[in-house]
Amino acid sequence: MTAIGIDQPVEGRFDGREHRFPVRIYFEDTDLSGVVYHANYLRFMERARSDMLRLAGVDQRAVMEAGEGAYAVADLAIKYRRPAKLDDALTVVSRLTQVRAAAVHIHQRVMRGTEVLAEADVVAALVAPDGRPKRQPAAWTAAYARLINKPES
Repeated sequence: MTAIGIDQPVEGRFDGREHRFPVRIYFEDTDLSGVVYHANYLRFMERARSDMLRLAGVDQRAVMEAGEGAYAVADLAIKYRRPAKLDDALTVVSRLTQVRAAAVHIHQRVMRGTEVLAEADVVAALVAPDGRPKRQPAAWTAAYARLINKPES
């Protein structure tokens, strides 16, 4: 009998339209004052976005390896509300808010229980190897449309 979840990477899950990704705060995430260093919230959010896209069926790696391009953050607005500390169990909650031909808009919140620690609005644009915006594959925009239009849980 095989145990489920042993030696598996951390994964998030969808809860209706929202993707929920767990994060534990380790010593390396904190600064000298014992709180999470501000740039690390961006790392947590990046991991959550990548996990959300993978679970939605978006194969970023295949597009990148085929030399067709990759996502780049084109715009980011973040608001820090409260500090996270060592050993906190957090959840990054991500939700698609808009899909355009070459970009996707995502709202993200870093939560400790019901408390919002940081929130951001992110625009990720697909860019070709030459750095110019590129239309997203139709399968991706269809997957995003399904998530945006999915009923609330």
